[in-house]
Amino acid sequence: MGDGCVIQATPSSNKKNNKKKKKNRGGTKKKMTNDQVLAFKFVSEWVFLDHPSASSSSSSSSPSAASCVVDDFGVQKPVGRGGEKLVFELHSHSKFSDGFFSPSKVIERAHINGVKVLALTDHDTMAGIPEAVESARKYGIKIIPGVEISSIFSPRGDSELEEPVHILAYYSSIGPARFEELDKFLSNIRDGRFLRAKNIVLKLNNLKLPLKWEHVCRIAGKGVAPGRLHVARAMVEQGYVENLRQAFSRYLFDGGPAYSKGSEPLAEEAVKMICHTGGVAVLAHPWALKHPVPIVRRLKEAGLHGMEVHKSDGKLAAYSDLADAYGLLKIGGSDYHGRGGHNESELGSVNLPVLVLHDFLKVARPIWCNAIREIIECYAEEPSDSNLAAITRFGRTRILKGGSPLSCGQDLIDHCLPLWLSSQEMENAEFEAIKLKLSNVSVSQGGMQVLVETK
Repeated sequence: MGDGCVIQATPSSNKKNNKKKKKNRGGTKKKMTNDQVLAFKFVSEWVFLDHPSASSSSSSSSPSAASCVVDDFGVQKPVGRGGEKLVFELHSHSKFSDGFFSPSKVIERAHINGVKVLALTDHDTMAGIPEAVESARKYGIKIIPGVEISSIFSPRGDSELEEPVHILAYYSSIGPARFEELDKFLSNIRDGRFLRAKNIVLKLNNLKLPLKWEHVCRIAGKGVAPGRLHVARAMVEQGYVENLRQAFSRYLFDGGPAYSKGSEPLAEEAVKMICHTGGVAVLAHPWALKHPVPIVRRLKEAGLHGMEVHKSDGKLAAYSDLADAYGLLKIGGSDYHGRGGHNESELGSVNLPVLVLHDFLKVARPIWCNAIREIIECYAEEPSDSNLAAITRFGRTRILKGGSPLSCGQDLIDHCLPLWLSSQEMENAEFEAIKLKLSNVSVSQGGMQVLVETK
């Protein structure tokens, strides 16, 4: 596959679309293979770590009893004994970047659509994760803290091939290790987004479209770095274009008359930062790239773990082959923004087979386990408020003023680790050594105390 080749994105699982639709829209029941049964047990164990009774009822099915639903595209979706599907949504946005809804509303809609695991992946910010985690509690949805990092691919000595690249990052339940480093990295990108948005508005003004900067900021919301979608929405509201699609096709597309670059890091730097902070790095929507092959090759060298291959209308065969060629995970998500219309996929609409979910977690869980160990170890070495906050930032714990604190750091870890890790993952000498160190550390530091929520 040469650098200059054109990849034609044809859904491989959609070959029978022209045939008569099945009468049973819900799909047909079919027994799982032994590999699928084992994969389902592995996935469900992780999904229901904080609800062990649900895990045991779902994963206790014997190979002969376990089943899955085969949908109209031939994709097998795992079903537990109670008929509960394990739907993962690995790409979604909220008002904290360019989505239309709050994280709570996104979670509510995901619940309606049967989603069990959701990654909130706002552009260049993780500010919406705490609200998502809080909202997800009442629905029993598991949150994967995530972020979609804006970057640029710049081939050595060839500026014509330069293009924007988005990298998805997936973190453990308690978020990134070395959070401050990632936060500064993302903050620099957001600062660049403000400058880019201002330049876009200026270019539109020069094109005789008197769009107001204040209007764009009002749509983006307080503290949110404006993106092209916010500018497009302002253009629609002002009547300069008929819809968002027209705003992009006429003015805002890459290289368009109003397009402007920000201060995005190189794509390789984004991948390395994700790996450095204990995340799983995945190339987002590669079908939007002009030169996917050299980009994938370079990012694989930097540590890329996977790429999006699955869409709501099936798996894209050419990108699946590209992922195979470079030994990358093959995942996907709806890229939900809540803008509505026929062109947007719904939350939970991308059917990820159980073997795909298994492969994703098989790579992710050791990475997340190491990140959790590093975060807890930092607290054991230096039991400060800031290091305690790192443990409770995204996890199922909250720091409160007052109340009755747990007696020591070991109690906190004993309460929290089963929510984040399997018993097998917890059974190692490193975690035992950390717990021993924490046995003499009070979790009440500077008047801050911890309330542990297990449900």
